[in-house]
Amino acid sequence: MVGRAWRSSVRVERVDADGLRLWSTVDRPVNVFFGDQRVWSLWLRRDTTPVGALGVRRHAEWPRPLQRFLDGRTEASVRDAASGDELWAGPLSFGDSDVEIRVVNRDGATLGMDKSGKLVPTFGTRSQTDIDGLVAATVEVLTVLRKGGVEPFVAYGTLLGAVREGRVLGHDSDADVAYVSDHTTPVDVCRESFRLQRVVHEMGYETHRYSGAAFRVAVREGDGHVRGLDVFGGFLDEDRLYLMGEVGVDFRPEWLRPLRTARLEGVDVPVPARPEKMLEAMYGAGWQVPDPAFVFTTPRRTVRALNDWFRGLTPDQNQWERHFAIRRDKDLRARPSRLARVAADEARARGAEVLDVGAGRGSDAVWLARQGLSVTAYDFVPRALEQAVGLAEAEGLPLEVRSLSLAQIRSVLGEGARLGHAPQPRPRVVLARHVLDATDAHGRAMFARFCSMALRRGGVVVAELRPGGAEEPTDRPRRSVDPDTVVAQWRAAGARDVTVQTVERSAGAAPAVRLVGEWPS
Repeated sequence: MVGRAWRSSVRVERVDADGLRLWSTVDRPVNVFFGDQRVWSLWLRRDTTPVGALGVRRHAEWPRPLQRFLDGRTEASVRDAASGDELWAGPLSFGDSDVEIRVVNRDGATLGMDKSGKLVPTFGTRSQTDIDGLVAATVEVLTVLRKGGVEPFVAYGTLLGAVREGRVLGHDSDADVAYVSDHTTPVDVCRESFRLQRVVHEMGYETHRYSGAAFRVAVREGDGHVRGLDVFGGFLDEDRLYLMGEVGVDFRPEWLRPLRTARLEGVDVPVPARPEKMLEAMYGAGWQVPDPAFVFTTPRRTVRALNDWFRGLTPDQNQWERHFAIRRDKDLRARPSRLARVAADEARARGAEVLDVGAGRGSDAVWLARQGLSVTAYDFVPRALEQAVGLAEAEGLPLEVRSLSLAQIRSVLGEGARLGHAPQPRPRVVLARHVLDATDAHGRAMFARFCSMALRRGGVVVAELRPGGAEEPTDRPRRSVDPDTVVAQWRAAGARDVTVQTVERSAGAAPAVRLVGEWPS
C-alpha cells in the first residue's frame, strides 16, 4: 500500500472532459484507466501545469492522440503506477454520446499510450500468443546478429522487463536489442551496423534504418499486427559506453561481458554481465520502480556525441511518425489534390508511370492507381502507407510502395539506380506535393539527384511548395524555400524546361508555388 505520508501529499480532485485536476506536492507516475484498460500514464507534477500562484494545484489536459476517442461514457480510475492503489474512480461522460468508449484501432486492437506519447497496441493489450511470437522473433534476430559477428543482448524496456519482472512490460510497445561493437571509431560502427542490417534483411525481415548505428526490424504478430524490433549499436571509448538510444556513461568492460542470461516470458535471453549496471545507465538509479510515463533525459554531452556520429539520416522522422500515428485510423482522402490531377494528365499524355515522392498516407497514390495508372508511392516513414497498401491489395490496384529518404544518399542512389536499370523502361512522372518545403537544403538537392536518375529516359516533375512554409502553424515540419534555387538545382540535374507559377489555395491560406520540370528523353 502507498504510505500514509505520501497519500497525504496527493489528492485527485476531479477527472472530467477538461482533463485531470489534482493537488500534489510530490512527483510520482500514475496510470489512467478506462475500465481495465490503461490508456494514459503521467507524472503528477512533471506532466501537469500549475493552477494558481502556489503551484500545488495542478491540471493536465487529455493528450491529443486520445482526444479523438473521447465521445461517450466510461468507468475511469487513476491509480499509482508502482502500487496500483486507486487515487480516484468514477463514471466519465464526454460529448452527447451514450455509447461505451473503446480506445481501439481500426483492426479492433486495444490501445495504450507508450513512453513516446504514441497511442499504440502495447503489450498489456496483446494476447500471450502474440507476445510469445514476438519473443521468438526476438530470439531469432539475436541469433542472426550473433552469426553476423557481434554479441547482442536485450536492451532498454525488453531488458528491464526480463530483469525486473521476467516478462515484457505491459506499457511497452516494441522490443529492443543491442550490441557493443569491437570497433572503437564511429565510422566503423556505422559500417558494421549497415552490414548487420543486410544480414537481417536477407533473412526475410523488412528493415528500416533510422540512424547510422540503429535500425528497426518489422516483426509480424499472429493477428497480422506489425511491431518494431529495434537494433541499437554502440561502442566503448576506453571506459565510456556510447549506445544508440540514450546512453553515454562511464562503464567498465567487465560489466558488459561475458554475457549472461535472464528469463523473459519463460525463454532465456542474453543480458549484460551486470544487467543492473546497464539498466542504471539507461533509466537511472530508480529503474526498479515501475514508471510507464518514463521520459529519457539524456545529457547534452551524449546527445551531441550521438548526433555528430550517428544521427542525421532521418531528420524530423519522430514528428512525422506522430503526425501519421494520429491519423492512422482515419480514412484516406477520397478526392485527389489538384497536383495529382496534373500528374494524371501528364502520365496519360506520355504513357508514363507515376512516382509519388513523399506520398504520406497515400491518398493521391491510391487515386492515381484507381485511374489505371501504374504508381510507386515513396515515403520515409515506414507505416505511413499501411492503409494505402491494404486498399491496393483489396482492389488489385497497380500500386507499389517503397521506402525513400531524401536525407540518405545511399537511399537516393540505390533507388535511382534501380529505376535507371529497369528492364522495361517507361517515361515517368514524378509527383512531389509539399515535399520540398518539408525537407532541408540537402534533401532538395537529393531530390534533384533522384529525378536525374529516375528520368534518364525522359519525363516530367510536378511539384508544389509553400515558400514561407516554416512560418505557417502546422504539426508537420515546414521550411522556407527559394523557388529559384529549386529551379537551378533541377536545371543542373538535367531538366530542359522548368515553369513556375503561383497557385491560389483556400481562403485565408498562403498561395503555393507550382513547378513543372521536363527532362528530355
